Amino acid sequence: MTTLRAVRAVVGGAAVGLAALGVVASGARAQHEGHGTMQQPAAKTNPAAPAGSRKVTMEELHQSGGVPRGWKFALPGGDPVKGRQVFVELECYKCHTIQGETFPASGGDAKNVGPELTGMGGQHPAEYFAESILAPNAVILDGPGFTGPDGKSIMPSYADSLSVAQLVDLVAFLRGLTGGGHMHAMAPAEKTTDVYTVRLDYRGGVEHAAHEAHAGHAAGAAPGHLMVFVLDRATGEPVPYLPVSATIRAAGKPARRVNLAPMVGGQGFHYGANVTLPDGAHTITLRIGPVAVQAMPAVKGRFAKPATVVFDRGA
Repeated sequence: MTTLRAVRAVVGGAAVGLAALGVVASGARAQHEGHGTMQQPAAKTNPAAPAGSRKVTMEELHQSGGVPRGWKFALPGGDPVKGRQVFVELECYKCHTIQGETFPASGGDAKNVGPELTGMGGQHPAEYFAESILAPNAVILDGPGFTGPDGKSIMPSYADSLSVAQLVDLVAFLRGLTGGGHMHAMAPAEKTTDVYTVRLDYRGGVEHAAHEAHAGHAAGAAPGHLMVFVLDRATGEPVPYLPVSATIRAAGKPARRVNLAPMVGGQGFHYGANVTLPDGAHTITLRIGPVAVQAMPAVKGRFAKPATVVFDRGA
């Protein structure tokens, strides 16, 4: 990931973007510092919150330490196709190989070649990839392909080279590297209801496909692992004991309904099942039923209403 030409191509846009962010941040600080000391004109706002957001008062922020209750930063979803282009422009393939991709062969120094990225998307969350790109020395893995003679990471920082949008897209591309070949899965998607935050993720099943081929069976689409994370929108905490099912629909194919089981894995508690998703465009309709255990008075009735969430997956 070390090409001066590519860095120069993106640094101008990044500087403009960071400058704009600085102006917004300064205005926000000034407004917050004046809170409670002076009457401000009423702002013209739309009372309806955008999809995926929630409203909170300034008093609630102060009471919970400056952030909403249950708040946790999550990197926004990006475009993996654009992220692949960023990967190419920065010539990341000179240090990192990806099986099944058609990038030029690496011509770099073997001592400075980074780890292979094939299947890496299923091993780390998005925020870990972002930190590795912006601050590679925050976490240093000890071993060949990770550290140099000085003990620091051989990975250069791209904090001054990428715009926010480019970073988000690049991470989406890396997160899509869940199989042993070309990226086929999309980045995780997230939607909200009045009660839940629902995140859909799918990891490819390349290991299963390789086993079938080795055994002499016909090659075909390998089942992957479908994961559905259901969180309490108010607290950000996982909600267990919910009946969750997924109905998969694609043009020209019969609809398929799968019951998802509660389970714990490397990504934490989720509802999951091993399934094969169809190639091309399809929809996944999630049905969340009422909670199956007795609820305490504080939340009684909150998880009693069924919810339906539809995810459209493009080709």
